[in-house]
Amino acid sequence: MAYTDIDKSDEYFNTVLYTGDSASPKSITGVGFKPDFVWSKSRSTAENHNLYDAVRGGTQGLRSNSDAAETSSNTYGYVSTFNSDGVTYISGGTNNDLNNGSGVTFVNWNWLASNTTASNTDGSITSTVSANTTSGFSIVSYTGNGTSGATVGHGLDSAPACYVVKSRDTAYDWRMYHQGIGATKYLNLNQTIAAGTATNAWNNTAPTSSVFSLGNGATVNQSSDDFIAYCFAEKKGFSKFGSYVGNGNSNGPFIYTGFKPAWVVMKGTNVNGWLVIDNKRTAFNSDSKFLYPSEPDAEESLPGRFDFLSNGFKLRNTWTAFNSSGQEYIYMAFAENPFVTSTGIPACAR
Repeated sequence: MAYTDIDKSDEYFNTVLYTGDSASPKSITGVGFKPDFVWSKSRSTAENHNLYDAVRGGTQGLRSNSDAAETSSNTYGYVSTFNSDGVTYISGGTNNDLNNGSGVTFVNWNWLASNTTASNTDGSITSTVSANTTSGFSIVSYTGNGTSGATVGHGLDSAPACYVVKSRDTAYDWRMYHQGIGATKYLNLNQTIAAGTATNAWNNTAPTSSVFSLGNGATVNQSSDDFIAYCFAEKKGFSKFGSYVGNGNSNGPFIYTGFKPAWVVMKGTNVNGWLVIDNKRTAFNSDSKFLYPSEPDAEESLPGRFDFLSNGFKLRNTWTAFNSSGQEYIYMAFAENPFVTSTGIPACAR
């Protein structure tokens, strides 16, 4: 029996912290691989989340806390190159705090796809894909056709457990599919609203090992609009996309993932905000530090609320954002290391 698909998680996902110095260009290193997708956020100032990928090109920025179309304006700064160990930023005028403001602290979350792109004709809409079937991550670019029941090839060898879709051309919300709520519903990454129900999002159709389905909704399939999708399939010992129910108790639920988490995003399926926590900003379990994907807010330190364990995570607070009694929550998690390696060696909690 294979204990894990991936022994070295940081070869596919890694978090890097740095402090800005106003230099431009600014090289950020320490990733350990050439990233294809970089999600960047100022920790110490209230600035937008910035998402860059190698399929659209680093000059094209999107923001998880906004429905705005992508922008190539130098006002916001951009990634000039995706490098073998990180990225190089060009700062953006008065908005330098977005990626390299002097004395400002930052976090970059980095994912590896394939470092190249390929045309994919598995779906009724041809897509451009950068896919890593080992880690279950792909970046997918496509043009909408406004047709209910359209399909798009994602390039993975198993059905995605989660994907988020954004129009590059129009101010539409970020739509998320998550297997924890199913294909009849969606969440908006840029909003705190409850899970919605709509056929025109995913056509009430779960993804397959080759394609994901679209309704005719403008947010995912506006005719002639260009879209980007980030797709994630579960991989044993590396990634998990599930749900749990809060108990409203300070001795909150334990969520088994099969690995020691490095990064977790959570949201209640009712009107609750998004939370993200990682193992670099939160160096010790007693000092939880949160950012909010749907908000530009600076990082908050909220001690004693959350523990990373060797095989999952444990909630230690009655905070309604992640542990309201009877409330369902979805989560996305990536590993620091597996609970048990492929050779049978157990990992340790911190």
